[in-house]
Amino acid sequence: MCCWHAPCFGILMKKTYHFLESVKELSRKDQMSEEIVSPGDKGKSRFMENVMKILPEGGNLNLCLTCGACSSGCPATGLEGMDPRKFLRMAALGLDDEIIKSDWAWMCTMCQRCNYVCPMKIDIPQLVYHARASWPREKRPKGILESCDMALRNDSCSAMGASPEDFRFVVEDVLAEYQEVQPDFAGLQAPIDKRGAQFFLNQNSREPVTEPDEMVPLWKILHIVGASWTYGSKGWGGENYCMFLADDAAWEHIVRTTANQADDLGCKIFLNTE
Repeated sequence: MCCWHAPCFGILMKKTYHFLESVKELSRKDQMSEEIVSPGDKGKSRFMENVMKILPEGGNLNLCLTCGACSSGCPATGLEGMDPRKFLRMAALGLDDEIIKSDWAWMCTMCQRCNYVCPMKIDIPQLVYHARASWPREKRPKGILESCDMALRNDSCSAMGASPEDFRFVVEDVLAEYQEVQPDFAGLQAPIDKRGAQFFLNQNSREPVTEPDEMVPLWKILHIVGASWTYGSKGWGGENYCMFLADDAAWEHIVRTTANQADDLGCKIFLNTE
């Protein structure tokens, strides 16, 4: 049995009206918030746009849950008051000028831990890389810049500037010493430009210049397991500071120099010791 009470009905209608108005207001605020970061908005980050163009599925850059997993595993979190999550949110809000002024992009190690732990697999390192590339080259960190330029001076691609001739001299000198003073390793080898070797190795270029004895333990391991390996006189420098500098052309030059030398020697596997 239904009872009709006009006063109750009036109260119900009034409450319903206020509820609907509240919903409309929340909807309006959500729409405004959405417009701030929506694709195509004039406040959209140029970093976000450019990176999304080159990554599969846009690098998932619009899928951030702000969970903070990226920041918890980042070795650069807290430096300059920044972390990966904050960096990504600033980019999403179009705060490109603030990002450019921050040195934090150069404190990132590009280790990709943030990408690995992210439940949405957002490619933050690519965002950082593009931020670095936006700096005028001459204003990028001096140490990285000079190491990159040093690697471009000759075919060694060594950040220490050591030439192919210097590298060969040091390797042969250290090898002869250990063959003489350690009889168990009289047959130790450290070949350079050996054709048909299975493994092509590079080398941290600091070691032959300042710590040549540090090269020997790896030689011994390869000797004991009977590996067929070789260094290359070209492209033996293992580090690639041009990658960290965000200099695509220089980065590619170094990688191609090494890869071409490995191919010319007929090596099957390239072992990057760095």
